[in-house]
Amino acid sequence: MVTIKSQKEIEKMREACKVTALVYQEIEKYIRPGITTMDLDKFAENIIKENGGIPAQKGYPSGQKGVPNFPATLCVSINDEIIHGIPSNRRVIKNGDVVSVDLVVYKNGFNGDAARTYIVGNASPEKQKLVDVTRQAFFEGISYAVKGNRIGDISHAIGEYVQKNGYNVVKEFQGHGIGEEMHEDPGIPNYGKAGRGIRLEPGMTLAIEPMVIAGKPKICVLDDGWTIVTEDESLSAHYENTILITEKQPEILTLL
Repeated sequence: MVTIKSQKEIEKMREACKVTALVYQEIEKYIRPGITTMDLDKFAENIIKENGGIPAQKGYPSGQKGVPNFPATLCVSINDEIIHGIPSNRRVIKNGDVVSVDLVVYKNGFNGDAARTYIVGNASPEKQKLVDVTRQAFFEGISYAVKGNRIGDISHAIGEYVQKNGYNVVKEFQGHGIGEEMHEDPGIPNYGKAGRGIRLEPGMTLAIEPMVIAGKPKICVLDDGWTIVTEDESLSAHYENTILITEKQPEILTLL
């Protein structure tokens, strides 16, 4: 069931989303070659706790038999890793790495969800274009996130823009509603036909998240049961924000 948030609930969500945005503001200054993905994870967790939040992904159930709950604050995915990479003291970030970070903060009973992709150190034109297209795909999608439009309008805009630029979207994972639960209805694919799906109403809060692959749109799951990688080892990128549907233009809650 899709939940319509009250003004009081929206204000609580703003607080969770503000902390999420603050973490990314600080990560952008901190991330560099030579640190481990666990360094990044601990850095983010400290900021969250200092601002009264809880790392919502830590301990999140996998839903798969034999796969443990997610053990960290951040999902940190490098190069061909698309999403759900598990931080480790053994994984050192190198110059030129494409690093996608996904984070959910829980505060005041509500969640704020966002993802960013960073090119650490030297950025080749190839890598920069992938990251830029992924980010812009989000904005192409939310240009249709207005009262009266449908979920499919967002999905179609994202998928069309990505394909036009020579890339592919991940079809097995999608955006989602968000609020008191990290994942709520509706599901929001990054491809599809315009004019399909539920109508957008003021008070809906949605996590829109293009996940883009430079190569073929085939994925694999690593043995840890969490990390999703490209089958052909091509690069990938991820960009996400939590947004609010209003009477006019959508409001991005996870940007400062």
